Amino acid sequence: MYDLGSLKELVERGGFTCAIAKGDRLFTSTLRGIRPLLDLIESGEDFSGGIAADKIVGRAAALLYARLGIAEVYAGVLGEGGLAVLREHNIAAQFGTLAERIINRAGTDICPMERASADISNPNEAFFALKKRADELAAGK
Repeated sequence: MYDLGSLKELVERGGFTCAIAKGDRLFTSTLRGIRPLLDLIESGEDFSGGIAADKIVGRAAALLYARLGIAEVYAGVLGEGGLAVLREHNIAAQFGTLAERIINRAGTDICPMERASADISNPNEAFFALKKRADELAAGK
């Protein structure tokens, strides 16, 4: 059985970008961004009521955690938009640092996933919009 502390340890010291658990089932990933969450949703595996730890959670990731039905999230860095989404969906949140916004990997602008989810509040709609945008970015668009 996993708790939030053990998941936080996996993310902070275990080299994973996210760790999600429900009972004795554990999902971990070293992929960056929201790709692990998109992949987990597409797998159809049920983690509703589970817990998660993640390096960075902004609005986009928070919407995907809501889509997954996660009950509690720890984020090393939590964006204010992500915190608002987690609260809106009654997901308990803990964090290391609260950031005004999540920026892109180059540090030059807002994260493209944050931009893609800015006007979306429905987690199901967010999944499809974010998957489309992630696929476009992967294809170099």
